[in-house]
This record gives sequence, C-alpha cells and structure tokens, in this order.
Amino acid sequence: MTTTDPIADMLTRIRNGIMADHESVLVPSSKIKLSVIKLLKEEGFIDRYEVLSGKPQPMIRVYVKYTDGQPAISGLERVSKPGLRVYAERREVPRVYGGLGIAILSTSKGIMTGQDAWRQHLGGEILCYVW
Repeated sequence: MTTTDPIADMLTRIRNGIMADHESVLVPSSKIKLSVIKLLKEEGFIDRYEVLSGKPQPMIRVYVKYTDGQPAISGLERVSKPGLRVYAERREVPRVYGGLGIAILSTSKGIMTGQDAWRQHLGGEILCYVW
C-alpha cells in the first residue's frame, strides 16, 4: 500500500508504539527514514534500530528508549507536508522547546538536526520536530 507521506507514517507508528508501551516498532525502510532514525539514535531519543531484509520491502525495527518507565520521546510533530512544504533559511532554523528538542532538516548536505544546519550555515526543508 502506497502512502502519501511516508515520513508522517513513520512518526505516527513510533508515536503509537510509545503510547501503547511497545518495546519496538516496525517501519517500512527507505533511505530518508533510515537517516531520520540514525539522527534519533545519535540524539538519544531511541535505544537502537536494526534493518530487517524481507519481501516485498525491507523493514526497520526501532527500539523505543524508556527511562524509569517514561519514553525518551515525549512528542513528534511533522512540519513540512506534501501539500505545504516548509523551508527555513539558516537564520530562521527553529529551536524546539528552547533547545530541549530537535528540528530535523533536509539540507543540500543531507538530513541533519537544526543545530548542525545552523553551525554549517545551511537552511532547508523542516521535516519534523522531536522533543
């Protein structure tokens, strides 16, 4: 089944898994989703992930991180959508919850956090906010 917005589908699967207290969540694999999940791992929002090969499509198993029974991710929000793309210049890159969260951007140098894009003097499409 084809989805109109695969990134929003991935974020919704992770959000639903957290609300249901699941240990892991399965997400259909793609390069951009894998890049976003790698960023979530580097920033400490998820425990680990693994790519599972299979047919008709490889899957990514995302292991949700819990600390004292509370999930590390308290919110996920899709910003740029297929019907309304949201872009930011370097000086307009938003800070999420005063620096407690991250903005994930798609830049000309790849997928990166808003803070990394700001340091490299880059702007781009704001994919989502995580806090």
